[in-house]
Amino acid sequence: MSVQVTRRNKGIDGFDWFNYTLLFLIAFAMLFPFLYAASISFSSYRDFLQFGFRLIPRSFVLDAYHFVLESPRFVRSLFVTVEITAVGTIINLFFTATFAYMLSRPVVAQRVMLFLVVFTMLFSAGMIPTYLVVKETGLLNSIWALIIPVAISSFHLIVMRQFFQSIPEELNEAAIVDGANDIQIFAKIMLPLSKPALAAFGLFYAVGHWNSYFTGILYLNDPAQWPIQVILRQIVIVSDPVASLNIPTEYAPPGETVQMAATLLATLPILLPYPFLQKHFVKGVMLGSVKG
Repeated sequence: MSVQVTRRNKGIDGFDWFNYTLLFLIAFAMLFPFLYAASISFSSYRDFLQFGFRLIPRSFVLDAYHFVLESPRFVRSLFVTVEITAVGTIINLFFTATFAYMLSRPVVAQRVMLFLVVFTMLFSAGMIPTYLVVKETGLLNSIWALIIPVAISSFHLIVMRQFFQSIPEELNEAAIVDGANDIQIFAKIMLPLSKPALAAFGLFYAVGHWNSYFTGILYLNDPAQWPIQVILRQIVIVSDPVASLNIPTEYAPPGETVQMAATLLATLPILLPYPFLQKHFVKGVMLGSVKG
C-alpha cells in the first residue's frame, strides 16, 4: 500500500510540475510583448542604435515618455478615452442591469423581447446601416456615437438575466410582504447581491471602450475628439511616430522608442483597475452561468 501511495504522489508531483512549466511558458509568452515594449521605451538613443533590443536595457532613460507626454494631442486623446470609458461603462451597466432585471420578471411580451435580444446577438445590421442610423440621429462627430450604439451587450444581458433568476424568489416575496416595490427590490436587494457580476461586466465594458478605435475613425472627423487608440494607430501604423504627435522640436527620440512608450502609456491605465476587481472577477464571471 505504501509503495502505491508513493508512486501516486510522485505521479501527482510530476503532473503538477508539467502544469507549472506549461503555465509559466504561456504567461511568459503573454508578458513578453510588454517586456519588449518596456525595454525599447526605456533604452537610450545610443544603446538602441548600438545594441538593438535587450530584455534589460543597459541604461534607463525617460526621453521617450517625456516626449510623448509633451504632446497635447496625445494627452487630450487620453482624457477623451477616460471620459468615454467612464461614461460608457456607467451607461452599459445601468441599461444592462435594469433590462436584465425586467426580463427576469414575469412581464408582458417577455418572450418577444428576449427573442429580439437573442436575434441581435446572432445578426447585426452591418457597418453602413449602423453609420446611417448614427448620422440620422445626430450622433456623428460626437463621443456619444461611441457610447449609445453599444449601450447594451446582448451576451452580458442574457448572463445578467440568468443571474437575477438564480436569486431565490423568497427574497422578492419577503420584500413584497414588507411593502417594497420593484424599484426598491432592484436597488436594495438585487444590485447589492450582483456586485461581483457588475464588477466583471464593468471590466469587460471598460476594456471594450478603451480598446475601441474603428468606431472613432468611422464616426469622428475632428482629430481633437479622437480617442487614444486612434492616436496610437497613427503613431504605430499610419505615419511617422514623431510627426504624429505634432511637437515642434529639433531633437526627438528614435521613432521605435516613441512607439513603445506611447503603447505602454495607452495600455497601463486600463490595467490598473484589475487588481482591485480581481476578487470579484472570477466569481462574477461564473455567476449566472448555472441556474441553481
